[in-house]
Amino acid sequence: MKNVMQINGYDAVINYDPEIELFRGEFINLNGGADFYASDIEGLHKEGSASLEMFLRMCKEDGVEPKKNYSGKFNVRISPKLHEKLVLAASATGKSINQIVVESLSENVGNEL
Repeated sequence: MKNVMQINGYDAVINYDPEIELFRGEFINLNGGADFYASDIEGLHKEGSASLEMFLRMCKEDGVEPKKNYSGKFNVRISPKLHEKLVLAASATGKSINQIVVESLSENVGNEL
């Protein structure tokens, strides 16, 4: 996946900040914020590791689980016309709307069903 770097088993999204002319990394799926800045890939790994280590240490001290837990449920808003087409496609294939959405998301983000 583009713009994603894995550091010590945690995912961080990387973007370029033209105002400060540095790359900014932000860890995702955490129960708090942890970000870092660097001018190159090596620096991102170094600064990311330091930022993550500090975040994990603080979580341990505070008794907080570092990673977010997800329920597997979320709401999505679509146009009425797309909703109508989705119901038709589900009926025509003998699948539920949920099955079609899960299959489509799995194809697009590479997640297992």
